[in-house]
Amino acid sequence: MLNTMIGSSIFGLPSLIAAHLGKRSPAGYLVAFAGIAVIAACLAEVASQFQEAGGPYLYARSAFGPFVGIQIGWLTWLARISAASAVANLFISYLSTFVPAVKAPLARFVVIVTLLSFLAAMNYRGVSSGNRLSNLFTVTKLGLLAVFVIGGLAVLTLHPAIRVMPANVPASAGDWFDAIILMVYSYGGFEAALFAAGEARNPRKDAPSALVIALVTATILFIAVQYVVIHTLANPAATGTPVVDSARQFLGPLGVGLVAAGTLVSTYGYLSANMLHTPRLTFALGEHGDFPSAFAAIHKRFRTPYFSILAFAVVSLAFSAGGNFRWNATVSAVARLFTYGATALALPVMRKKRPEADAFRLPAGLLFTVLALGFTGVLVARMKVGEVVVVGITFVLAFLNWVWARKRQQSE
Repeated sequence: MLNTMIGSSIFGLPSLIAAHLGKRSPAGYLVAFAGIAVIAACLAEVASQFQEAGGPYLYARSAFGPFVGIQIGWLTWLARISAASAVANLFISYLSTFVPAVKAPLARFVVIVTLLSFLAAMNYRGVSSGNRLSNLFTVTKLGLLAVFVIGGLAVLTLHPAIRVMPANVPASAGDWFDAIILMVYSYGGFEAALFAAGEARNPRKDAPSALVIALVTATILFIAVQYVVIHTLANPAATGTPVVDSARQFLGPLGVGLVAAGTLVSTYGYLSANMLHTPRLTFALGEHGDFPSAFAAIHKRFRTPYFSILAFAVVSLAFSAGGNFRWNATVSAVARLFTYGATALALPVMRKKRPEADAFRLPAGLLFTVLALGFTGVLVARMKVGEVVVVGITFVLAFLNWVWARKRQQSE
């Protein structure tokens, strides 16, 4: 969960959030955390009722039936593919600061193929090897970010002359909403680890505690990074690489190099986590007959959903090569809002369907559902016309998928 949440956004978002909120930007994460925590609380109860793979798709299908389940399945799959593809494009951008030649179309394509092929091969051989790789990236990433945060806070404390006063930006209600949407995007992915719940030891017990630990840890890190950036850069909103530029103010060349390398580790770690989690979604779709049965195929030796892994790698390659960061990030953000809303709404429905389920019970669960729907609804209202079009196309594709699945089931 941490590897998926603390992706590449932490290296770019501080400047965008500072542009909206200025000196209030660290506190803004507390507002975003409150909204995400409400959604995560609903997710914790719903997820605790399942041990199969599938995540939000499985919850929506169980609560509302195949039609809604397939819609959420497509939106979830699209969100994960486009998020990974956006980060693959960011990896190329970061790498080009060291090797400018990778911007050439052929070199860019070769690098993306290499990135995705290696991760697909690791996860093809088993969830344990994929999980170890994901954990390795997480530990490395957190260590490098710790160098930045601890070094920055120490310098600000011991050498106050380096401190700059953050701009007092006159933030409007629109600025707050736009900033929170960006922060929610930075949290996005905490639900992805639950896609592989069928291969976890005790998901009913571990999912709630894992969500709490991951969200709190990520929030502390987000706030710390934001604080250091706005107090070491005179105009953080003007840079596209705020963490690296901030590090130049208080770290030597070696430290700056480590932070710069951290951007590459972070982006590749994000891809690693997605390669581990997302194929379990299409495996669940295939297992329930909502996707072709090949997606539910299990490797005889490695016991992994190998076809779903290969499919995710191939489709991600197409999205990465054919789309840029902005397009992929937009698709991911829009799809995720609907996924969160459907999961929150599944909570009261599953309580009625399974009143005696051996599952985690969220105190005041109905209140959490209302708050989660209100939070996601406000964000959906901020969507632009182009984003509405993307969601509409996704719904149409999912509808056609549902028609195919229904005819298939009727013919059997």
